[in-house]
Amino acid sequence: MDIRALDTLDEAAARELVSTWAQVPRWVDAVVADRPYGSVDELRTHAAGLAASWTDAEVEAALAHHPRIGERPTGDDASSAASRHEQASATRTDEATARALRDGNAAYERRFDRVFLVRAAGRTAPEILAELERRLRNDDATERAEVAVQLLEIALLRMERSLT
Repeated sequence: MDIRALDTLDEAAARELVSTWAQVPRWVDAVVADRPYGSVDELRTHAAGLAASWTDAEVEAALAHHPRIGERPTGDDASSAASRHEQASATRTDEATARALRDGNAAYERRFDRVFLVRAAGRTAPEILAELERRLRNDDATERAEVAVQLLEIALLRMERSLT
């Protein structure tokens, strides 16, 4: 699919596609309603601008659609397929790193009461582990902001991949 196809999709199909990028209903509605874009760059800029108003509650709800880093996503929907693609490098690692990711995920969930979210695409498992360890030192407000940034990075990567 390309940007012209998104611009002309019927509303339900466009909403279904945009929902695979980030499941933030208010954002999905706005991205779909504000078509046509004409270029992926224009869509990217607009979508990022809209994401600036995501609330903590919206980000938390969107996290429900993201598996733990290092775990194989289940399901056959588009969001699960995207997660499998993005986390491929995190699941291909040595046992010590895999164990450290599992332990780090557990520590993160105890500390912040949410799943650790990171843009895994383009990162190796050791890089993800280093990011997890760094973010465990964040206070809650800083970490909430980082989670929103990571969710947006994932959404934009999914958008670009689906439109090229």
